[in-house]
Amino acid sequence: MGYTSFVAVGDSFTEGLNDPPVDGPVGGLGEVQRFRGWADRVAERLALTEPGFRYANLAVRGKLIDQIVQDQVPLAVEMKPDLISFCAGGNDLIRPGSDPDRMAKKVAAAVRELRASGAEVVLFTGTDPRDTPIMRRARGKFAVFFMHVRSIADLYGCHLVDMWSMQGLRDWRAWSGDRLHMNEVGHRLVAAKVLHVLGVPGDDDWRMTWPPRERVDPRAKLREDAQWFREHFGPWIGRRIRGTSSGDGLDPKRPHLTPWERATRERG
Repeated sequence: MGYTSFVAVGDSFTEGLNDPPVDGPVGGLGEVQRFRGWADRVAERLALTEPGFRYANLAVRGKLIDQIVQDQVPLAVEMKPDLISFCAGGNDLIRPGSDPDRMAKKVAAAVRELRASGAEVVLFTGTDPRDTPIMRRARGKFAVFFMHVRSIADLYGCHLVDMWSMQGLRDWRAWSGDRLHMNEVGHRLVAAKVLHVLGVPGDDDWRMTWPPRERVDPRAKLREDAQWFREHFGPWIGRRIRGTSSGDGLDPKRPHLTPWERATRERG
C-alpha cells in the first residue's frame, strides 16, 4: 500500500545520530546539529510515490521509555498518520537496575494506544551487543527485552524490523566514533530493512557484506580505545552522575506532520 503520512517516535536512533544531513552540518556555533537518519531516508522514499506525503519526527536523543510514552506517543496518536515507528528502550537498558519485563509492559501499553489510532506500527529489536565491550555484559537483558518486542509485534499485528539479524551492523564500519550511534552507512542499512519490511522497493540492500578489514595494530587499537573513553564514555558517565541527558532542552527536529518538501526545506 502507499503511505500518505509517517510519524517517527523514539530516541537518538530515530532522531538520526550520527548521520549528517545531505548538505552537511546545519547551524552555526552553539547550535544543535541536525541529523538525517534512517527515518528521514524512509520518509524520502515513501514520498516519491505519494504526492503530498507528510512526515514528522518526534524523536529526541537520550529519552527513556517513560518520557517517550508520555511526550511523544500522544502527539503521534493525535496526528493520525498512516504509519508510526516506535523504538524505545535502548537508554533504559544501559542503566543499572533496569528491568526488561517492566519495560516491555510499558511498550505494550504504548503500542496498544498507537494501534488503536488506526495506524500501522513499526517496531524494532536492537543489535546484538556481544561485540560491544561494556554492553555485552548485559547481553541477556537485551535479549529478553527484544524477545518481548517480538511478542508485542506479533500480538498487535505490527511490522517488525529485526536488527539482531543484520550482520552488516556487526561491523564497526557501520558505527560512529562514539560506538553507540550508527553512521551514514548504518542508517542506510536500517532504512533499507524498514523499506523491505514494509514491502517498499528501495535502492539499498540491508544484507550488506563488508570486505575484509586490514589487520589492526594492537597499539593503535589501544590508542583508539583510550580516545573513545576520553571523548565519549567519560562524558556519558558524567551525565549519569549529574542526572542529565544529552537531550535535555532539545525539541524534536520535525515536530509537525508537514509535507515532505516543506520538511526538507526546513532542514536546509
